[in-house]
Amino acid sequence: MNSFYNQQTIAGKVSLSGVGVHSGKKTNLTIRPAKENHGIKFRRIDLPGTPDIPALFKLVVDTSLATVIGDNGVIVSTIEHLMASFAGLGIDNALVEVDDYEIPIMDGSAREFTRAMTDVGVVDQDKPKHLFIVNEPIEITQGDKWVRVEPEPCFKISCIIDFNHPLIGLQKIVYDRAENNFKQEICGARTFGFVKDLELLKKFSLGRGGSLDNAIVIDNDKILNKGGLRYPDEFVRHKLLDCLGDFSLLGMPIQGHIIAHKSGHHLNHLFIKKFLDEKQAWETGPAKR
Repeated sequence: MNSFYNQQTIAGKVSLSGVGVHSGKKTNLTIRPAKENHGIKFRRIDLPGTPDIPALFKLVVDTSLATVIGDNGVIVSTIEHLMASFAGLGIDNALVEVDDYEIPIMDGSAREFTRAMTDVGVVDQDKPKHLFIVNEPIEITQGDKWVRVEPEPCFKISCIIDFNHPLIGLQKIVYDRAENNFKQEICGARTFGFVKDLELLKKFSLGRGGSLDNAIVIDNDKILNKGGLRYPDEFVRHKLLDCLGDFSLLGMPIQGHIIAHKSGHHLNHLFIKKFLDEKQAWETGPAKR
């Protein structure tokens, strides 16, 4: 349904299983509906007391290879693709139960999470969505990378990447939530990596679950996956997917236009910090019809 005005949750529980891309361990995951104003929370059911970790910026503990949240020594890792699904479907409230620390990578995109939640159904709740309404631009710059937000009547993200590689180069995409095309245009874009980087990760016991089944793998001049790319510009679509997941850690949707130029998890995280510090540039309020 993807309501712009009311809070939403899923109509019933959803269960999925898969391998963590860094741990190589199998994780079982169940997403349950949650009441209004609950937000998105992760519950470690494998630990004593089944501790909950809200999916909020202030609880981000690492952004080096994935987005990791933690509280009191308990972590949940690689949450960005699932968070992108919640953001793309307009889901405000859900409880995610996991039996290990890393969210499964699935096929490297958000497609399977999105499909499972769409199949069970997304339902309106009785409370309005609350938004960050942007009134003035906010920008953060780091060398040739930058993230900026500008006032806009709805929610938009523009994403630009520029890789010095013949198969990627300069790519740009604009996602407008009003067009409601997350399922068709964004959720199926897979994460990507280079052969040389994957070998290095494995040397440091990371990327143990990475394979051609869950990432686009690029060699010097070719893509190693059978069937190639799902979209001609799948690389920038995946970066936009990551942005959706990262910015959803604000805890409320943004009414504004985010432009991310060559950004990654770390700069997105720094931008959110700056955004929350610059309180004169935005206000919060219910979504208005």
